[in-house]
Amino acid sequence: MDVQRFIDRKAKQLTFFVRGFWELRIPYREVDLYFWDTLEEWAHIESRCDAPYSQKERVFWHLLHQLHYWPEQKLLRDPYLRSELTTCIEYLEGEGQYPLDCIGIRP
Repeated sequence: MDVQRFIDRKAKQLTFFVRGFWELRIPYREVDLYFWDTLEEWAHIESRCDAPYSQKERVFWHLLHQLHYWPEQKLLRDPYLRSELTTCIEYLEGEGQYPLDCIGIRP
């Protein structure tokens, strides 16, 4: 699998997990497991360091990092953070603008 196909597939899953978490349908521990599973899968992608970044990939890694960095309650209750993350989700879903303050990098 190449980098772009990986990002396309995992971005759909990521947005599903975040929305499910915010709607209290998916517990945070499942979101955390998704984070670690994604990193494990990423380790098996060939030529991942040579391929140039797409904007979608930058947003994907940024959103994934934010979910792991912030504590569960802040992710649920901080309106500013949720607004920022919603912008990322909408972009990944093809519904919004590229978030200008996204600094996603590969692990």
